[in-house]
Amino acid sequence: MASPRVALIDYSMGNLRSVGKALELAGATVKITTNPGDVKDAAAVVLPGVGSFGPAIKYLRGSGMLEAITGAISAGKPFLGLCLGFQLLFDYSSEGGKHNGLGFIPGAVKQFRLPAKKYKVPHMGWNRVFQRNKSSKTMFRNIPDGSYFYFVHSYYGKPSTTAPVAATTDYGIEFCSAIVQDNIWACQFHPEKSSAHGLQLLKNFIKTR
Repeated sequence: MASPRVALIDYSMGNLRSVGKALELAGATVKITTNPGDVKDAAAVVLPGVGSFGPAIKYLRGSGMLEAITGAISAGKPFLGLCLGFQLLFDYSSEGGKHNGLGFIPGAVKQFRLPAKKYKVPHMGWNRVFQRNKSSKTMFRNIPDGSYFYFVHSYYGKPSTTAPVAATTDYGIEFCSAIVQDNIWACQFHPEKSSAHGLQLLKNFIKTR
């Protein structure tokens, strides 16, 4: 059986090599791309990223990738957003002013406001992820509830409803750390940096294509 072709979107927002290598280990054939045509041709799409919301959405819009991503999601193509790629799915972010996002997940991206003596921001390191609804069972198949994943972020996505919330994590507050909505999967943590559990999540995604 041929490996599914995955378009890994390059918009200069993170280490694509580690994400690409993890996807290959999960069983995918990976195309790191800046070409909207590759998104259309792929069996699945991954939007990774580490950085700021405003510059990211500006780049995607200017490069034609925003339309390609929107078209792929609307067509029902399996889509995975990682870290900043998770946040970009929301209506808007307050990072560096208000910036409109892709609008697939109703809600906003907000900054952590936590007691400085107790909680460091960015939230960085390993933390537990708790599965919250039936839709999480596909994303977290063969991953025990409460498993540890690796995080690096100062902002978090806050959905308007609990419907898409597949998992939550505690860091001063309980925040949404993964979503599943139709063909969209996304997580605030980095599966490519999360050892065996992260690789299993990517394998689960590849099986949905």
